[in-house]
Amino acid sequence: MKQTKNLDGSFIKEVRELIAAARSAVVKNVDFIQVHTCFEIGRRIVEHEQKGSARAQYGKQLIVDLSVNLTTEFGQGFSERNLRNMRKFYLVYEAHFNPIRQMPSAKLNKPVFNLSWSQYIFLIGIKDEDARSFYEIEAVQNSWTLPELERQFNSGLYERLALSRDKEGVRKLAKEGQVITKPNDLLKEPYVLEFLGLDESIKYSESDLESAIISKIENFLLELGKGFLFEARQKRFTFDEDHFFVDLVFYNRLLQAYVLIDLKIGKLTHQDLGQMQMYVNYFDRYVKTKEEASTIGIVLCHKNREALVEITLPKDANIHAKEYLLYLPSKEELKQKLLDWTKDQSEKES
Repeated sequence: MKQTKNLDGSFIKEVRELIAAARSAVVKNVDFIQVHTCFEIGRRIVEHEQKGSARAQYGKQLIVDLSVNLTTEFGQGFSERNLRNMRKFYLVYEAHFNPIRQMPSAKLNKPVFNLSWSQYIFLIGIKDEDARSFYEIEAVQNSWTLPELERQFNSGLYERLALSRDKEGVRKLAKEGQVITKPNDLLKEPYVLEFLGLDESIKYSESDLESAIISKIENFLLELGKGFLFEARQKRFTFDEDHFFVDLVFYNRLLQAYVLIDLKIGKLTHQDLGQMQMYVNYFDRYVKTKEEASTIGIVLCHKNREALVEITLPKDANIHAKEYLLYLPSKEELKQKLLDWTKDQSEKES
């Protein structure tokens, strides 16, 4: 591209960034208009259905006839399937925006949408209302693309976070998303690392696991969650003339704390926990500043041994042993674990 010599490069860059930002804003505005239009089309379909007799059959034929007319005039985008999605979208979110709509005198809330139509299509397919609310909040707060949203749902993020929380914490997930205020808010059970491409049937070393994580560090940061920054691999420190190496060192800017991760592919031992305790103690005493929070240690292992962790570590230890998986877990299995966990919590409270 030809560029005039007498123009300052920083000036051109500034103008280009302005244009790029404007175009991005236009795209977002187009997305909003599309989503709002789909909501309103869904509303009109439902309202028109309610005027007809033999409601179910009438509604089905209404969508068929409407699809033919709209496709003839406006082209693609108004298939029967899309119109049914618009109808469902309205039914799901109309209750969300207007919870007291059955009262004639109630003031209706104006719907506000912050995601793309394709993302809302995915969300209305989630039957559990709490899970749907959680994924919508997280998608907005973290600017997830559709593939990222799908991946987090398929990995059971909601269930995995819920398994590391009490009943009140689970309720907050649905209402507020993942809010990071204390170390336990970071934790998941298990961590899912299917993006590494490692095969469990083929022998691999801890070094292989570490190298795979480094090569996919962006994916790993996404799996870790909010506020994580990568600092170092095999971070060395020397104490009493001996050298020690922490596999992975991260910093969480929301907690203002170092997060140390040690990788274990074999059976978790009390020596692994003791080693992490030493790492955490060193960082707390010699690395972190007075303004920063206590260091968090996570031993990422193939098989957790909760009884061993409980008897080895003091209750107030900022150290956690968590399992990892190299494949996407079964949603049904995670849901069952959550149901069992909820039942256990209820029994403890009674």
